Amino acid sequence: MMKRLQLFVAAFAILASSSLLASASDPSPLQDFCVAINDTKNGVFVNGKFCKDPKLANAEDFFYSGLNIPRNTSNPVGSTVTPVNVAQIPGLNTLGISIVRIDYAPYGGLNPPHTHPRATEILVVLEGTLYVGFVTSNTDNRLITKVLNPGDVFVFPVGLIHFQFNIGNTKAVAFAGLSSQNPGVITIANAVFGSNPPINPDVLTKAFQLDKNIVTYLQSKFWWDNN
Repeated sequence: MMKRLQLFVAAFAILASSSLLASASDPSPLQDFCVAINDTKNGVFVNGKFCKDPKLANAEDFFYSGLNIPRNTSNPVGSTVTPVNVAQIPGLNTLGISIVRIDYAPYGGLNPPHTHPRATEILVVLEGTLYVGFVTSNTDNRLITKVLNPGDVFVFPVGLIHFQFNIGNTKAVAFAGLSSQNPGVITIANAVFGSNPPINPDVLTKAFQLDKNIVTYLQSKFWWDNN
């Protein structure tokens, strides 16, 4: 009887601790804002970050200008992403949000398959026609796609591989909000075939079930970063 009671208590303790771990998350900010700074000598340590003294914050800490300017898309993938995250607006620190502008060349402009490891993305088309989609996780690797026109909105869930492709004969422009001050981006082809140092070709040959010569050829190419 005592053994059963001890086992029950142990099991309950494990379940309780697991529940606490599962519900753990970053705390909500404890101040209005936390303007990120690099010079820790003039910073105040708040919520795990060095921040400018709030009394010294000014409008420039929360401002960025230039998302109205079209970007050059004459590159190998035919697109350019202009990010506005905590690197551009230090006042975004701790606020969990950022934005990007994406310019696409006429038919064929591509924002290649990529992921944002720390953010969900919500995209709105301003100009042109985009074919967009994402792939679900390994449970079924299902492709979910949609053709978007100006004013249309589409969501790419956090961490999933997604893309946008201009299927119109004119340039396209989209804006996207992301649920992180620093969402990160992993462009699949660049990461797999353009890593530094290169991944052992035997690994990629087996993983992609390709001829080794094709793998080494892909690794020898220059992989354009459109971000």
